Amino acid sequence: MGIVKISDQMHENLRLASTALSRSINAQAEHWMRIGMLAEMYPDLDHSDLCRMLVQAGQSGSLDLGAISAMGAAPARADNATGARQ
Repeated sequence: MGIVKISDQMHENLRLASTALSRSINAQAEHWMRIGMLAEMYPDLDHSDLCRMLVQAGQSGSLDLGAISAMGAAPARADNATGARQ
């Protein structure tokens, strides 16, 4: 475990979000970091797709980068699964 320095404003944002979402400040920070990491790895996916990936990784027992990356391409979006055109 290490120490990550963040701005006072970001800490306040974390505090507010963690309270609203019933998470610890550290859990909220980790959630935002995971979402950000996945957003950079899969820029074509939206927030719900990224959260779905996290749920699937959690069900498999591992939320580390290697496990999530090993899942391959993210799940198909609902509109693509139904054949709808964008």
